[in-house]
Amino acid sequence: MNIPEGILCSKTHEWISQEENVAVIGLTDWAVEQLGDIVFVELPEIGSTYTKDETFATIESVKAASEIYMPVGGEVVEINEALINSPELINEDAFGSWLIKINPSNFQEDSQGLMEYNDYKDEVQ
Repeated sequence: MNIPEGILCSKTHEWISQEENVAVIGLTDWAVEQLGDIVFVELPEIGSTYTKDETFATIESVKAASEIYMPVGGEVVEINEALINSPELINEDAFGSWLIKINPSNFQEDSQGLMEYNDYKDEVQ
């Protein structure tokens, strides 16, 4: 598995990485493993604005439906359209199958409670 360098993870199992002026958000490998086979993803519309910890998407697996929360606030600038017809891509590569890209409103402040990946893995193990 290819873990992006410098990603941060939330206690609600989302990951985020900063790419220039955009932040990329997805579900952690641990969350995907717990969900099992993912069968549906509902993503927000481009231009939608969310605050930190607000629900921005829903994901359904054969086991359960879960809400996905914003690790930092911002405006959605891109969604991963491939996931709409092929949500199982998340099972194949949790870090390669990002959900949305946002223009963060206050990354420095909002990211304070997030963990580096290794610390996250220690917490969920």
